[in-house]
Amino acid sequence: MTSNIALRAFTLCGALMLALALAAIVWRANLNPALIAELLPVVFVGIGGATIANASGVGGGVVFVPVFDYFNSAGIVPVSAQQIVATSFLIQCFGMSTGSLTWLNKMQSEQGVVTGVPKGDFTRIVLWVLAGCLPALLATQYLLAFAPANVLFWFKSLSICLGAALLFSVWRDNPKARARTSLARADLAVLIVLGVIGGFATALFSVGVGELVALYLFIRNYPLVTCAATAVIITAVTVITGMVFHLLHTDVPWALAAFAVPGAIIGGYIARGFAYFLGPYRLKILAGLWIVGSSVYLLAVHG
Repeated sequence: MTSNIALRAFTLCGALMLALALAAIVWRANLNPALIAELLPVVFVGIGGATIANASGVGGGVVFVPVFDYFNSAGIVPVSAQQIVATSFLIQCFGMSTGSLTWLNKMQSEQGVVTGVPKGDFTRIVLWVLAGCLPALLATQYLLAFAPANVLFWFKSLSICLGAALLFSVWRDNPKARARTSLARADLAVLIVLGVIGGFATALFSVGVGELVALYLFIRNYPLVTCAATAVIITAVTVITGMVFHLLHTDVPWALAAFAVPGAIIGGYIARGFAYFLGPYRLKILAGLWIVGSSVYLLAVHG
């Protein structure tokens, strides 16, 4: 009972902080009727990206970065490569935080916390990945410099590899195999390495760590709730940490964020139900096809 009350209080505080932050973004955006009419469809981009991200654990950047890159190339919304990454970070701060609160709230039941694996194992996955991810993220952001054009090219290439690996994992899956119910010790060593690689990739592309964790756990046949919920929580903590750099050093396009963020909040809220509706196999196929298809298109058209 005490844990239920604490979790609900945490969820309420989180929701209040998100609402206040959204109000600050809208205020900063200086919206006018013409701008509202032009950018209103971006709300649906936010909904779609956050739904896919929070349902599968695959970061919303795999949707936001290709779409915003297309907006820039088509002259719809002029944004630089660094602004695209910064906006993706900001949107995911809201979408992944909402998704995390939703997953945590729904995993709690009268009988205890339903995480797919023991609660201690679930917590260890999150903490071990973050132990590798956050130092790598911050070191990459503050100590390394990369050309923006190269960042987007490698983002598309990385996305194709991740999407193909996800589809391959579906192809090799045995539907009759029982899901793992406890964390293997060897997995912890792999997860902390993936955290380091994911932190580096997330600093550059706004995605990486959630994708790697979700993909690895999917391949290792952990339950859907374990794969998706751990990846979403890890991504939420990572992007919130990384967003500080962009608030200090990037000219964030606040008007674009003012429309994408509400959509991301909606997507983060409905994603858990969407994940259970699709099931793990169709969910992985949908995420993999989107990742590969959008990235191949952008490479073919824009290089």
